[in-house]
Amino acid sequence: MKVLDRITIDPQRMDGQPCIRGMRLTVRRVLEALAMYPDRQELAQEFPELEEEDIRQALAYASSCLEDRILEFRGVG
Repeated sequence: MKVLDRITIDPQRMDGQPCIRGMRLTVRRVLEALAMYPDRQELAQEFPELEEEDIRQALAYASSCLEDRILEFRGVG
């Protein structure tokens, strides 16, 4: 995985939630914003401080937190 240098975690800020570049903008909030504003221009108007690399790293961070495993398929019969 590439370095996620824009994701910061500080116990003194936002209760230790992962944030973007030390701002009060959490990774979760970025993901919610992406769902609400699929048009990047609208997203940029709502969150002008958010940069494309911030979005990429927020997505990469979120995906790294999800478990990914292959399950064996067992057919019926």
